Amino acid sequence: MSDNGSAESVRQRGLAKMAEVYGTEFQDYPGSHFAVTADHLFADIWSRPALSIRDRRLLLLGALTAQGAIDTAGIQIGAALRNAELTEEQLHEIAVFLCHYVGWPNGTKLDLLVGTIVAQQKKAARKQEADRTE
Repeated sequence: MSDNGSAESVRQRGLAKMAEVYGTEFQDYPGSHFAVTADHLFADIWSRPALSIRDRRLLLLGALTAQGAIDTAGIQIGAALRNAELTEEQLHEIAVFLCHYVGWPNGTKLDLLVGTIVAQQKKAARKQEADRTE
């Protein structure tokens, strides 16, 4: 087997894609659940060339909202903002759009979560700026 297909190589590609998707570094963890996540979901599925990360994130936000998995959608909202893939305005528009297809309660919860995460990130940025100027 070539080095590109070795388990170590696949894991490194998976960790690198996870870092790219979420805008933060990931360390390797033991266990089969993490192995499937890093080696298959990120090294293989998120790395396929036909869709961008932003495309995949939009699909995932819709799917998570439809399932009522709003807390998990928050992870995607934060990453989309950190990676400058989606703006606050676009995220609110996604929530309004989804209200009409996945139900008003789930879309509204997503919209409220967008506001919360945007406020948290703005507060963190202000604190970081204040810390730098001290």
